[in-house]
Amino acid sequence: MRRLWYPAEDSAIVVSVTETDTRIPSPPPSPSATPSPSSASSTTSAPLPSPALGAAGLATLLTGAALPFIDFFIVNVALPTIGRDLHAGPALLEMVVGGYGVAYAVLLVLGGRLGDMVGRRRLFLWGTAAFGVTSVACGLAPTPWTLVAARVAQGAASALMLPQVLATIQATTSGTRRTKALSLYSCIAGVASAVGQVLGGVLVSADLLGSGWRSIFLLNAPIAAVALLLALRTVPETRSATPQRVDGPGTVLLSLTLVTLLLPLTEGRSLGWPVWAWVLLAVFPCAAAALVVVERRAERAGRSPLVPPSLLRIRSVRSGLAVIAPFSVGWGGFMFVLAVALQEGLRLGPLAAGMALVPMCVTFFLGSLAGPRLAARYGRRAVTAGAVIQAIGLAGVTATFFWGWDGLGAFGPGPAMAVQGLGQGLLMPLTLRTVLSEVPAAQAGVGSGVMVTTQQSFMALGVATLGSLFLSLTPSMGMRDALAVTFLVQLVLVGANVVLSLRLPRTVR
Repeated sequence: MRRLWYPAEDSAIVVSVTETDTRIPSPPPSPSATPSPSSASSTTSAPLPSPALGAAGLATLLTGAALPFIDFFIVNVALPTIGRDLHAGPALLEMVVGGYGVAYAVLLVLGGRLGDMVGRRRLFLWGTAAFGVTSVACGLAPTPWTLVAARVAQGAASALMLPQVLATIQATTSGTRRTKALSLYSCIAGVASAVGQVLGGVLVSADLLGSGWRSIFLLNAPIAAVALLLALRTVPETRSATPQRVDGPGTVLLSLTLVTLLLPLTEGRSLGWPVWAWVLLAVFPCAAAALVVVERRAERAGRSPLVPPSLLRIRSVRSGLAVIAPFSVGWGGFMFVLAVALQEGLRLGPLAAGMALVPMCVTFFLGSLAGPRLAARYGRRAVTAGAVIQAIGLAGVTATFFWGWDGLGAFGPGPAMAVQGLGQGLLMPLTLRTVLSEVPAAQAGVGSGVMVTTQQSFMALGVATLGSLFLSLTPSMGMRDALAVTFLVQLVLVGANVVLSLRLPRTVR
């Protein structure tokens, strides 16, 4: 005897069947087909479990979500200190950043799928514990290569933890509560990225107990421990009603696609573009094409692909990811390049370099708070306005560095960066909300994984491409002119954001 579950608005209709055909009939039974009392023994109706996510549980999830975002950027201002302490060259330092980003991006979708299968709270607990342990390993690393290995493991732990945050929010909230929760998540995602570099500068300068740069990793351990204990008490367990097995071919091909693109772009320039880098880049389009073919065939055959093509046919997902991609390239590249320019070009210390981002942090937060109200009134025009404001701010930042380079202090670019942060605070949180607004609850894990994978992959791509452009131009043009060219390239990406935002659904939900 088997049971078929038909999702209804607030309940599940459970139909016992004895046929050998395992296909779920379509369409589901209409209300007029309600069984008679005589058949009540074979057809029953029971509410779907809908565990509520309280304020404490949401705060716990958001704390966990902040850790990977902070850690992606916190090392930027610490790289010169790490290089001196561990005697690491530029290639190894780039691997400290790139190794984390590649492992993080490659495993995110798999982390979302595993959460759907075995339980999202369980994966969040495992990921949080692993993040704390790998953070300690990073903080105690005696050599550059052990630090790189620990950072790769830390990225993998983040990939287990982060998709469960969005998936749990999607599965345990609805209506206004979901809107507020997603807005807070989006705000955390943006603010934590900038706060990471500020915090990195503060911790390196403070040199807590003589730990120097190591404190930027060691501090994660007690925060992860607190989040772990709170999650046990406050976060409800959820999983997909129809869990699917891991898509082995899709997982391998997605990993191959991301690695063959991100690894050579991240490490190729610093290593002098060896043959293996060109080989991997040549493999990339083949791996990407094979991924598309395999996933389409899997879905047509009734299996559950790692990245369901049907998910990408949802308008909010497709148009939202199109906005996230260029934004993330620009954001990842901007933060990396700015950290290098402030410390190596303007000769600011880690603390001053971190504090230069404070105006952007403040206005990003304010923009995130104002976004939901503006979106409720103006719809997608609020996102477009955010992209335009970001472009104005970035143009101001470029002009400030180009014409005011000599004698420019930490807060010289502050006004322009405040404008830029306000635009980003309007654009990014609302776009993240839009992507998930039409994703079915049963696909919450994979939908969250696809969105965050897109975000993290393109951020890593931004560090690799814009960072390489800036570093390759600096010897011939000087740091000021190289910075201006790099920011102008980013300005083109922001222009793409303006155009692509017009394709979002008119109403931001």
